[in-house]
Amino acid sequence: MLRLAVCVSGGGTNLQALIDGINNKTIKNAEIVMVFSNNPGAYALERARNAGIEAVCRSPKDYPTRDDFNREFLSVLKSAEPDLIVLAGCLLNIPPAVVEAFPGRIINIHPSLIPSFCGKGFYGLHVHEKVLERGVRVTGATVHFVDEGTDTGPIILQKAVMIRQDDTPESLQRRVMEEAEWKILPMAVDLIAAGRVSINDGHVVIDRYEDIDL
Repeated sequence: MLRLAVCVSGGGTNLQALIDGINNKTIKNAEIVMVFSNNPGAYALERARNAGIEAVCRSPKDYPTRDDFNREFLSVLKSAEPDLIVLAGCLLNIPPAVVEAFPGRIINIHPSLIPSFCGKGFYGLHVHEKVLERGVRVTGATVHFVDEGTDTGPIILQKAVMIRQDDTPESLQRRVMEEAEWKILPMAVDLIAAGRVSINDGHVVIDRYEDIDL
């Protein structure tokens, strides 16, 4: 059974997609053992409690320095003994010590087709604002492994979403979640739980990739 620690900063819609996926068996052989948030007001914490999952919050504001918070963050993650850490709308900059402690065991969902509209400053609604500002016709979401960079780790899955001419950042954000994020994040976790995902020379290899229905 794959033990998941899920890190969330806001409402937790991707967390809910994981909870639902485990409950309806689209995610097999996985369980969420802890939900962590850096935001005391995150509704994700309530979602976790409603699902009977341990909910832990640590705010950087409560620590003298960022290094102190980072050490506590790592300690909390280690205490959960996770096989996989899932960043599901987590706005924290993941400290190098966390990446080093869990090599190849942290994944993230990003609301664009990496390498477009990613990197420093590209998060949340801002991504969709920039997508519409640039006038591209296709966007989407990406699940990738986390490395020392920002959105630079090996890509696991991507799904495209067509942009409508009347889209607003808010409407586009919602469609990207519904049509892409809530589909490929649970799918990626299921593939990892099934032992079908590996990293070879910096690229993800998925066993029987042709069988995946995106």
